[in-house]
Order: sequence, then C-alpha cells, then structure tokens
Amino acid sequence: MTDANRPQVGIVMGSDSDLETMSEAARVLKKFGVPFEIEVSSAHRSPARTTEYARTAIERGLKVLIVAAGGAAHLGGVIAAETTLPVIGVPIPSTTLQGLDSLLSMVQMPGGVPVACTSIGKPGAINAALFAIEILALSDRELAAKLVAHKEDLARGVAEKSAKVKREFQV
Repeated sequence: MTDANRPQVGIVMGSDSDLETMSEAARVLKKFGVPFEIEVSSAHRSPARTTEYARTAIERGLKVLIVAAGGAAHLGGVIAAETTLPVIGVPIPSTTLQGLDSLLSMVQMPGGVPVACTSIGKPGAINAALFAIEILALSDRELAAKLVAHKEDLARGVAEKSAKVKREFQV
C-alpha cells in the first residue's frame, strides 16, 4: 500500500448497528479523498481487541480516530487512554435515551484523557469527519484548499435557498 493510500483516519464503532450512522463519516472522508479504515470493536465485549487497535493505530499510519458508541459509550475513552492520537467521539442514539446517555458519557471524560465530542447521530458523524479533515489539513495544503471550497459551497447553498424563499414570497 502506498503512503497516499494508507489510511489516515480510523473509524471505530462499538457495534455493526452503528454503521448506518457512521457511513455518513465515511462518505465525507471519501468525498475529500481521505483514506480511512473502519473497525467494529467494543470496550465491553472485546476490550483486548479495542486496546490492541488503539495501541497499534500510530504504527498503521493513522492520524485521527473517530469513535462511535451508544449507551454507556466507553469506547472513546478506552481508546483515548491507549493512544496519543486525537479521538473524536460520535454519540449513537441507540437506547431509549436517544443518545443523551452516550453524549454525557463522552463529554464527561476525566482530565488527562481527552475525547472531543460531536452532536448525536448522523450530524455528529458528518462533523466528526470534517473535524478530522480539519486536523489533517493543518499539514496538508491540498486538503486545506478542499475545506475552503467546501465552506464556499455551504455559503453558496444558503444564498441560493435565501433567493428561492424571497422569490416564493416576492420580497
């Protein structure tokens, strides 16, 4: 595998049921041309696998980890405890609390074990991928230019929607 194709971002999910949400992160990374790997590993059901994944992430060339979990959502914290890479958590709305439990688990990390945390569900997965891209873009001018174009596209979309609303009401 060439360095250009070597994964830079790891997406880790506590369960394959998280894939529907995390496919949004994968879609964004693909759009920006950022190579990634994807893994299912549970902090509770496969702790040795999770620890091994985190401990070997740097030697595999990863630079940022996106971690998705529902319920108690300890996966991000366990991974953050085992690596020096930035960890971005995505709370999954998997219980009757609809992700609030996951959100609180992720943001209540003890001092010294940081896990950045996005919003719950698909918007969080999208933002986690964009945040990972922003981190990578600090040392990648081509990726930084893609981010600028992305922001311009967002702004253009808002202007187009505004013009459409104005036309509808003839303001």
